[in-house]
Amino acid sequence: MKPFLILQLRPERAVSDDEYAAILAKSGLTADQTHRICLDHQDLPDPLDLEAFSGVIVGGGPGCVSDTPEEKTATEARIEAAILSLMPAITRRDVPFMGCCYGISVLGHHLGSEVSKRRYSEPVGAVPCRITPAGRADPLLADLPETMTAFVGHKEALQELPAGAVHLMEGVACPYQMIRVGQNIYATQFHPEADSDGVAVRIRAYREKGYFPPETADDLIAATSGADTADIARILRNFVRHYATG
Repeated sequence: MKPFLILQLRPERAVSDDEYAAILAKSGLTADQTHRICLDHQDLPDPLDLEAFSGVIVGGGPGCVSDTPEEKTATEARIEAAILSLMPAITRRDVPFMGCCYGISVLGHHLGSEVSKRRYSEPVGAVPCRITPAGRADPLLADLPETMTAFVGHKEALQELPAGAVHLMEGVACPYQMIRVGQNIYATQFHPEADSDGVAVRIRAYREKGYFPPETADDLIAATSGADTADIARILRNFVRHYATG
């Protein structure tokens, strides 16, 4: 099998490692079936041969594409530039792609849609997400329940559906929870890899990042403990099964 390219955006090593372990566990991949690049300290190969991979999976991160240059750290700006540099080839060639949380912002921004904090931000928590009628026909969602619980936590969001995109899943506070562009390019606002243990790691790491009042971190960990996200995690496994090649 060709490996899957895993691109990670989190500068915090413990959080990045925990996310990578979660992606492996939820997708069914082993480490030797992936090529992992941590963009906070590693460069993309130049050139990057996308044909060498079964697909691309992008993790989440604390950056926002809608932040001004002055608001972004040097690392956040570097990561954003690296991801955006891949999007023309991915969208032009319809490369299998799964962008999680930050990935939907990058895809929307690349396609010229408004990504901002104007509406649809969501606090950290477990929320219901529902498959749309169009989503019911998608191969990654065909065998899943209509409504599933997913972990979210984001300051910015798509403000409208990008031109030509298919709306696959919706939420209550944030309507665009999962979209598809072309036949093979997917992005989610939620974190399909996240479970309550992983979210606790992120809450501790990002308690000063403006997602929630820092003094509420312990209560937030308690409130999210035990949320059942097993169904939503099957999206990652379905992605891998659908696109594993070679």
